[in-house]
Amino acid sequence: MMISKAAIVLMMSLLGFAYQAAQPPPPNSTTDSSPDGEQPPFASLRIRLSDGRYLAYRERGVPRKESEHQIIIVHGFGSSKEMNFLTSQELVDELGIYFVFYDRAGYGESDPNPKSSVKSEAMDIQELADQLEISKFYVLGVSLGSYPTWSCLKHIPHRQKLYLKYHSCRLAGAAFIVPVINYYWPSLPEELIREDYRRRLVQYAYWISSYVPGLFYWWLTQNWFPSPTVLEKNHFFFSDRDINVLKTAPGFPMLSRNKLRENREAFELLKRDFLVAFGDWEFDPLDMSYPFPHNESSVHIWQGYEDRVVPVQLQRHVSERLPWIHYHEVPNSGHLLIYDNDVCEAIVKVLLLGDDPVEYRPRSAEFIYKRVVSKPERIHVTVLARYHGSLLSIQMLECVVENDV
Repeated sequence: MMISKAAIVLMMSLLGFAYQAAQPPPPNSTTDSSPDGEQPPFASLRIRLSDGRYLAYRERGVPRKESEHQIIIVHGFGSSKEMNFLTSQELVDELGIYFVFYDRAGYGESDPNPKSSVKSEAMDIQELADQLEISKFYVLGVSLGSYPTWSCLKHIPHRQKLYLKYHSCRLAGAAFIVPVINYYWPSLPEELIREDYRRRLVQYAYWISSYVPGLFYWWLTQNWFPSPTVLEKNHFFFSDRDINVLKTAPGFPMLSRNKLRENREAFELLKRDFLVAFGDWEFDPLDMSYPFPHNESSVHIWQGYEDRVVPVQLQRHVSERLPWIHYHEVPNSGHLLIYDNDVCEAIVKVLLLGDDPVEYRPRSAEFIYKRVVSKPERIHVTVLARYHGSLLSIQMLECVVENDV
């Protein structure tokens, strides 16, 4: 009895991170873009990586060679390149945006990487940009797709002449959408995560996935309990707004009992992705310095205030530790931000144009004040105090900062 209860809790933990579904591939066939001209029997465009693996991708927006901005979107847990990112065609045409959606290693039509790591995810993105001849690109990571995005900031150099000699691509900026937090980051304050039940759930899931994966696989595929998909609409992890989104969303076919029973490889893929995301990264993001020394680019975090998968307090801490990250908070929203057309378009405008929409500033005046006083160059700042998304007051603060320089 104790084992079954623990397994149920662990499954809820994993499903909490998986909100985007893998969709079937498009019916039309396209030619393969591998360097050697081979034509594998796949529907999607693919490139061949330096280690021999194939990486599948799809394109959206204006033609690549005619585009002004190129964005590579990194999907989350249990998702694929067929995910949607809700931006109007009018905005795409106006800004000249070229989107690349790709299947991360092992997902969809991409080959698995038996040596998958945090760093290898960034190298896959680098090779994708190189082979598509994208000279300057942005990375947008969604949920669990945030760890490849952190890896890009860490492992794709921006200043080294040697790098530019052998690679034509350059990282122009990044945006994290409801990024997951790895509780094994060394510098996360213990007092901040000590009472966070998600930490314990992740730790349990990590241990069982590492040492007794057969037990977890058995529970996912057994017939004694209802299908795990009934947890998709669980209020334990999803806000009311998320639940409404899930009523019309396609669901989680990759995580269904039948899918996992028919394809053990799907289980192995999800387990490996989870273990990499919550394992040892060999670096601590909270100790990173600003990766764009000439201030030519920006990095953003977008967080739903009512997110029950990743608590807002942790995201605020990350942005406080890394003041070079621009933090945006969406009131009355949970983990499923990418199903909101207005939010998606705001993400693009902020990333490409530098907009700063008032409605997505943090709702806590105290938090904004802490961010302001850490930036001496900003003297006069308008602070917005909000409650449940409605504006209560506007107060002008005057910060006098002594500068010894």
